[in-house]
Amino acid sequence: MSVKEDIHSQIIDGLADATFPIETPEKLLAAFPAGADTTCKSGDVSVTAGEAGGLLKETDFPFKSAKEIADVIVERAGL
Repeated sequence: MSVKEDIHSQIIDGLADATFPIETPEKLLAAFPAGADTTCKSGDVSVTAGEAGGLLKETDFPFKSAKEIADVIVERAGL
């Protein structure tokens, strides 16, 4: 599994209990198990939910699924 696929999968897993749609950055961070400190790691790459949230724009919201969030984050992070 590539780093991109691994991080993508971890984001989806981290949002398994989230209620969609997620309409704001604050609600997105609150949906992660450890909030902004939730960390996805693959090899020597590590990304916190807080850092990933910085890649999102207000126009990205609302998100309708964890996959949609993961797609945007890994694309913008350049993983």
